[in-house]
Amino acid sequence: MWKILCGATTALGIVAGLAATDATAQGKTLTISSWGGAFQKAQKEGWFGIVEKELGVTIKEDNTSGIADVRTQVASGKPTWDLTTQGAYTCALLEKEGRLEKFDADTMKALADIPTALGRSEHCASQIVYSVAIGWRDKAYPGKEPPGWAAFWDVKNFPGQRSLRKHPIYALEQALIADGVPMDKLYPIDVDRAFKKLEQLKPHVLVWWSSGAQSAQVLKDGEVDMVGAWNGRIQALETEAEGKGGKIKTTFNEQVIVSDSWMIPKGAPNKELAMKAIAIMSRPEVNARISLFINYAPSNVKSYDTGVIPKEKMPGLPNSPENFKKGFVQNVAWWVANADEMVKRFDAFLQK
Repeated sequence: MWKILCGATTALGIVAGLAATDATAQGKTLTISSWGGAFQKAQKEGWFGIVEKELGVTIKEDNTSGIADVRTQVASGKPTWDLTTQGAYTCALLEKEGRLEKFDADTMKALADIPTALGRSEHCASQIVYSVAIGWRDKAYPGKEPPGWAAFWDVKNFPGQRSLRKHPIYALEQALIADGVPMDKLYPIDVDRAFKKLEQLKPHVLVWWSSGAQSAQVLKDGEVDMVGAWNGRIQALETEAEGKGGKIKTTFNEQVIVSDSWMIPKGAPNKELAMKAIAIMSRPEVNARISLFINYAPSNVKSYDTGVIPKEKMPGLPNSPENFKKGFVQNVAWWVANADEMVKRFDAFLQK
């Protein structure tokens, strides 16, 4: 049955693609910014080629390092990006600030099977589900697996240098879990308790990473022994030959489950084409393709019905039935309400 449904969906997608490929689209360039590294490579291999073919456009790629880039693009009055990737909470913040284009009815219809819990809205289109997981060098802890964030803080039994994101998001939840707070009792976040716990780990954090590529590189090169980073970045290293950094392993225990979204900066030069691109990449059989190239999961719940994702890939996806229960979904609403204050406090914490 799924083959019939998948075939029908694909046929509809082709018709939609042909309709979109009109004279106004042909020959245009669509500029998309993303996180670079293994993730952007997976987006290109899984999605961008299909968009180019169906819309008759050329995709120009750029990189982003976070919310400040989008704010700068919009503040310039002449954004060069048509479409960008940001975290779900970042998208919600930019939406609140009025810096994003509103999706049209056709785009919203294409997003219907993406859960609102992932941050789907009139300005944010969730594209993937991933997690912040623990990665480590096997040489550092032979025969041992860190059971969770308490082990990440335990430099006695798991000695060595650490790396965490240079941002309070994730870090506060990780600190509270390390301090014994159950995953279902994290929100509202006890901020004072979280920062107190972070103070304990700070002397052992050699690198506060600012990009996904950096988080993987410091582990690969052996600069650190353990990292809290996006699961796809760590898992991309698992199949590489053992080198200076040693064999890399990952655990989904106590993972922070999050998502990334597509968004269109206010004033984007090709916003209509950007919306068509979002609709294409959100189709179940297209959205599912991301998991063929990196261990991130599709956001469209119908993607798992297409048969595109091989069964052997399921154990490596953070929201598979087996792995989902090991972690928790981050409360985006709490971060939208508190992000600015937390960033200021975290910056002060790093400078002390």
